[in-house]
Amino acid sequence: MGTLSPIETAKATTVTLPAYDAADLTKGGDQAHIVLNDQTYVLRITRAGKLILTK
Repeated sequence: MGTLSPIETAKATTVTLPAYDAADLTKGGDQAHIVLNDQTYVLRITRAGKLILTK
């Protein structure tokens, strides 16, 4: 067994991140509250289909 190339090392250490559908988070609407460390943020889906996260 040889050493791994940088690309092989990156692939071997890649962690699969959780993925969430924005439409599920907003329950079909265009806004949702997200709480982190007692701070509430608003996730908004714009008419252009972009996401905005504000405090």
